Amino acid sequence: MISFAATATAAFFFSVPLAQANPHILVDVQSGRVLEHEEAFRKWYPASLTKLMTAYTVFNAIRAGEISLETPIVISKQAAAQPAAKMYYKPGQKLTLDSALKILMIKSANDVAVAVAEAVAGTQDAFVLRMNSDAAKLGMSDSHFVNPNGLPGRGQYTTARDLAVLTVALRRDFPQYAGYFALEGFTNGKTNTANINLLIGRFAGADGMKTGFICASGFNQIGSATRNGRTIISVVLGTDSLAARADATANLLQKGFTTQFPAVDTLGSLKPYGLGQDQVTDLSADICSAKGAKVRSETRDEVGRMKVQSPYIQEMDHEPRYVFAGLIPGQEVQPDKMAKAEAIGDLANVPVPLPRPTSF
Repeated sequence: MISFAATATAAFFFSVPLAQANPHILVDVQSGRVLEHEEAFRKWYPASLTKLMTAYTVFNAIRAGEISLETPIVISKQAAAQPAAKMYYKPGQKLTLDSALKILMIKSANDVAVAVAEAVAGTQDAFVLRMNSDAAKLGMSDSHFVNPNGLPGRGQYTTARDLAVLTVALRRDFPQYAGYFALEGFTNGKTNTANINLLIGRFAGADGMKTGFICASGFNQIGSATRNGRTIISVVLGTDSLAARADATANLLQKGFTTQFPAVDTLGSLKPYGLGQDQVTDLSADICSAKGAKVRSETRDEVGRMKVQSPYIQEMDHEPRYVFAGLIPGQEVQPDKMAKAEAIGDLANVPVPLPRPTSF
């Protein structure tokens, strides 16, 4: 177990600062107070963080009685054709919406995201219209979505502030579905898939929310943690590796629990500021390059385990708990092709992180 008293003291010595100009924001869910922020209105490609907007729109559809967790989700040709990360299901195969949501949050499967969108709204385009309508109602004034999975697309953008608005809304409006964001992994009965969120089961109180990567946006993470009834969420955008986004998220959340902030702004009162509000930042040249590959290689040890620096991310003290998520019984189960991932963002079976020794 992690000692909260010890980590509170350690925060002053071991906190690894976020890279300069990386957009981030830290928010207290209950009060809506913005505890810390930087570049919060810089336009950014949302990558798979988009799937939180997809989840919110799905939850709205469930509340309206249009669909249920037991509704069969049919894999269409369009869904099956999506790039990795994916489940590689064949057109015509079915899974319940419950299984689909688990897979979306744990493995970030792009094919399942499209299938869910089609099940809710008939077509992907119709679902995207709902996403943008829901975003506007939430006050996400600097966001626009063009697909339900976050794959690169012209006209898709968001900000750290808007993602915080969405995350707080998910926690407040749909508390009954909070469990989907805190799952350690899923199994189809043959293959186990671990959550790509390195904080789940390893950071005290971690209970969500989502990771995302494309070349243009870098490695992003929305974190959520609850301690003593208080929930804090963080948004970290544009880091250069899986380890870096986990470190930054853990350090920011820990800071939220252990620091007194003179915060006066809420998500609603925070005014737009800073550069980058007119065009979407593109990190492709830094991330998907030889330089970026070298940085990522340095965050793994000789056996491929993640080397995180944050002292607040610990080894998991139990075997991962896997919930069932898969095809409806009676259908042929497709082999897990994760080992043949087609992109560096297709990283569901992430090794257990290895904390680095800390030093003053």
